[in-house]
Amino acid sequence: MKTKFVIAIVLLLLGVVWLQIFPLPSKSNSLEDIQKNSTPVKNNGSIGAVLSNDTKGFARAYKPQAFSFPNDHGPHNQFRSEWWYFTGNLKNPQGRQFGYELTFFRFALKSDLPESKSAWRSNQMYMAHLTLTDVEANRFYTDERFSRAGNDLAGASNKSYQVWLYDWSAKTEGEIDFPLRLHANSNDFALDLLLTSTKGYVRQGDQGLSQKSPEPGNASFYYSYPRLETNGTVSVGGKPFSVTGTSWMDREWSTSALSNEQSGWDWFSLQLSDNTEIMFYQLRRKDGQHDSNSSGSYITADNTKIAFKDHDATITPLDSWKSPHSEITYPSRWRLSVPSQALELEIVPLINDQELNVSYRYWEGAVKVIGTKQGKPISGQGYVELAGYK
Repeated sequence: MKTKFVIAIVLLLLGVVWLQIFPLPSKSNSLEDIQKNSTPVKNNGSIGAVLSNDTKGFARAYKPQAFSFPNDHGPHNQFRSEWWYFTGNLKNPQGRQFGYELTFFRFALKSDLPESKSAWRSNQMYMAHLTLTDVEANRFYTDERFSRAGNDLAGASNKSYQVWLYDWSAKTEGEIDFPLRLHANSNDFALDLLLTSTKGYVRQGDQGLSQKSPEPGNASFYYSYPRLETNGTVSVGGKPFSVTGTSWMDREWSTSALSNEQSGWDWFSLQLSDNTEIMFYQLRRKDGQHDSNSSGSYITADNTKIAFKDHDATITPLDSWKSPHSEITYPSRWRLSVPSQALELEIVPLINDQELNVSYRYWEGAVKVIGTKQGKPISGQGYVELAGYK
């Protein structure tokens, strides 16, 4: 979740089932074409059933721990799931706007590694999501891939920042982490981007421990690079566009799940024009009441993190949008208030239809930000994720 604290588990479990039923698609399409030519798994509210799988034998996140790089850029196979998550807002020299997402997920099918001399044998599954929002054309493109980790079809490295699934990859061009190159291509769109960190990383939650519900161990280890200078190329329909902009990267690993009382989340990552950032996730309860486990952070211009508890920020939906594909209604404009920073922000999707039609349907899209800080105008950009709506 942007915080992606549960979505990897949901998506990857469903991905395993999906692979058993359907072969990998031979081509990738825009959302409109995928809707026309496939029958996706419907968001039917079965998160609880999916997440009830046995977690015996997996490690859990109980207390803060120090991060060590490049080791923690790599896989943590003793935990059930993790993700490497990139989103960004880009423009070409003429001002044409694009949003993108490239996310790699790892999921352990079993807690123990089976004994085998075969290079194909693995207890690890990888999945990746790729999206592109073409604002001028009002089009949203998606693609999804799966692979076992065997025989180097997919994987990640503990020796340098490198994660891949077939020919999609995030790979360092430095000694440890940045600059980092993202490369992914689909039939109708592609990314080739170079990311450079301008502020360093931030340990989210309590020194990197992000608690999701009161149950012990129901937490993730979580760090972010909230401001990554980005340049490179995006392609749409075979036409390349030279772009620059700003990206956000999240890393989490866990063996956690939503509690029985929780139904989903709204997650926000915002980069403001005064070189500050906000991450906040608002957990939703099935009974409609406020969930006190919601959390986030405000990151100052000098990269100091100010932790948010649930009452430190307020998110108010201002509008809604009903998907013509799934008939799910999502909030579609928000007011975010942070009294301690005298921040009043309005968050608006660049286009409404940024719903991913993949193994588990959810909304994830590029947004713009306008508002005030201490009474003075401020602007920004970012990404929002909405999961668990039905």
